[in-house]
Amino acid sequence: MTRLPLMAGNWKMNLNHVEATGVVQKLAWTLADYRYDKKLCEAAVIVPFTDIRTVQNLVQGDRLPLVFGAQDVSLYDSGAYTGEVSAPMLAKLDCTYVVVGHSERREYHGETDEIINAKAKKVLENSMTPIICVGEKLDIRKEGTHVEYVLAQINGVLDGLSSEQVGAAVIAYEPVWAIGTGEVATPEDAQEVCGAIRTRVEELFGSDASQSVRIQYGGSVKASNVVDIMNQSDVDGALVGGASLDPEEFARIVTFYGR
Repeated sequence: MTRLPLMAGNWKMNLNHVEATGVVQKLAWTLADYRYDKKLCEAAVIVPFTDIRTVQNLVQGDRLPLVFGAQDVSLYDSGAYTGEVSAPMLAKLDCTYVVVGHSERREYHGETDEIINAKAKKVLENSMTPIICVGEKLDIRKEGTHVEYVLAQINGVLDGLSSEQVGAAVIAYEPVWAIGTGEVATPEDAQEVCGAIRTRVEELFGSDASQSVRIQYGGSVKASNVVDIMNQSDVDGALVGGASLDPEEFARIVTFYGR
């Protein structure tokens, strides 16, 4: 089965809605210069809540070859949860993707596999696609138990989902020690864990789910290393951080297939 690669640019807490306009427009122009073909790779921008409406208007109004999404979602649909943004709200804004369980949410907000699992279910219930993040810190990597650690996360974050839901989801493997550090797992490192994730999905949900689910690598992805990463059989895209704030760099990452 051929899985359409997904390059998702996570802006994190950067760019106000005015700045977002310029970045999205420049990204679209640059992709056109590179003769971007959305049949060969899907390009997404994962933006702060305050930017979503602006990006929606740009993408839909100008028919840009991009999709967009949110960086987090509430566990609740509505109610007295000040500061929260619900899945129905994001769905109403036509978000395609919602990131759940990013390592920064785990570290700074205490999110557990159980919370991430519940958030993924909210996203799926509202006809959006979760990008479900897993990954290990440096101490786990040094111990050599990173595969077992990540697979335990997979067991938790996918608990209770159907085979069809898992097959339609995206899993992002992000070795935490390589995020924003300039360090990057080797292509072989990425393949080791992404391949193990796919095998675990097959064990839990069957071959259809394992062959359909897209597994991204995330962690200091750049235009200079993306081709080697994407040459790995079980890597189906990248969750890109800082490099996605530079339209030229992100366009080169998205069009990796032309190099």
